[in-house]
Amino acid sequence: MVEQLPLTHLLNKALAGPVNAVLNAVHVKPENTQAPISNAVAMEVLIVLIMLLLFVIVRSRLSAENPGGLQHVFEGLHGFIQDQSKEIIGHHSEPYTPFLVALFAFVLLCNLIGVVPGFESPTATPAVPLGLAICAFLYYNLKGVQKQGPIRYAAHFAGPLPALAPLMVPIEIVSNFARVMSLTIRLFANMFAGDMVTLVFFSLIPLGVPVVFLALHIGVSLLQAYIFALLTMVYISGAVAEEH
Repeated sequence: MVEQLPLTHLLNKALAGPVNAVLNAVHVKPENTQAPISNAVAMEVLIVLIMLLLFVIVRSRLSAENPGGLQHVFEGLHGFIQDQSKEIIGHHSEPYTPFLVALFAFVLLCNLIGVVPGFESPTATPAVPLGLAICAFLYYNLKGVQKQGPIRYAAHFAGPLPALAPLMVPIEIVSNFARVMSLTIRLFANMFAGDMVTLVFFSLIPLGVPVVFLALHIGVSLLQAYIFALLTMVYISGAVAEEH
């Protein structure tokens, strides 16, 4: 059995009963009824709470005349994602910016929290990248349907030539669903490998050298969060493009 982190142990001690009741209500049987909350779920809960706290602090201190450091950070993040989405999606990309900013921030914090002693990156567990990939998949398909209409959006799976539609439809459908696997494997594999390398070097050489791998882990965390958001932008762009 995987060793519980201190936060996971605390959550299971306080919430095991209600969590088991919810799981039973949806006909899901936990592996361990004494500890139904996994480390990954506990980390996700912590990250959501951190994000909510940061958003509340920024919202309460918004100022056009005297913006604070935290406001500058969030404005910079918002501006960066908005500029990227304008280049990829186009001039009509503004409605998608809040989702993309939240997605990037959540993935980044999930990646980086593993650097803190006593915590681990939930994105190094397959279920978390899979859940994020499914959210991105549902989001861009929903926006495509809203933008194009269900019939017109479905029609783009047939390709530009009607004669090739019987061949293109299954290929496009498989390709569309394969994006979930692509997003999941890319994020999970990189974060899992990064965590393993860092842990190995900390166990072998506890001082000095592991700092280099911590810096590498931070770099990989930033890169993978950016790639995840960037690919989501590309998928949104394809779903809402006018030519569809």
